Amino acid sequence: MKEIYLAGGCFWGTEHYFKLIQGVTNTEVGFANGDTENPTYKEVYTDQTGYAETVHVVYDEKVVSLEFLLNMFFKAIDPTSLNRQGHDEGTRYRTGVYYVSEDQLPVINKVFAEQQALLAVPIAVECLPLKNFYTAEEYHQNYLDKNPDGYCHLPTALFEYARQARPSHSV
Repeated sequence: MKEIYLAGGCFWGTEHYFKLIQGVTNTEVGFANGDTENPTYKEVYTDQTGYAETVHVVYDEKVVSLEFLLNMFFKAIDPTSLNRQGHDEGTRYRTGVYYVSEDQLPVINKVFAEQQALLAVPIAVECLPLKNFYTAEEYHQNYLDKNPDGYCHLPTALFEYARQARPSHSV
């Protein structure tokens, strides 16, 4: 199993989106690359901790590649928006790819370059090594499964897209 940490705005919808992709074996929401220890959601919400709402994605590389997952990530975010996704604003909603191994960088750089080529303005997505990650409180885990009518900045059509996406095909 491999892992990557993806910040795509509010983590409720981002987690739900990624768990629908074939080959993703586990997801967990939490807070990445901040400045304090063991932050709570209430603390992160103040935008004073430096954390981004992030999804820890564990995947089977025999089924789905990092390149496929990153291209799916770019379909679920506005990559040119700084500290905002949908109606959610603040540094905690910034977008980012946080890698755990240097060998992930060539793939990440390739996808970033391909995505940048499609845009007229610079990508605002962070690309950094994972500094730290703290799991969010239990009520945030699988939030949209527990609260099917709960808030989500992602359109429901995107969830169906993720469910039907096949890693063997290009995104």
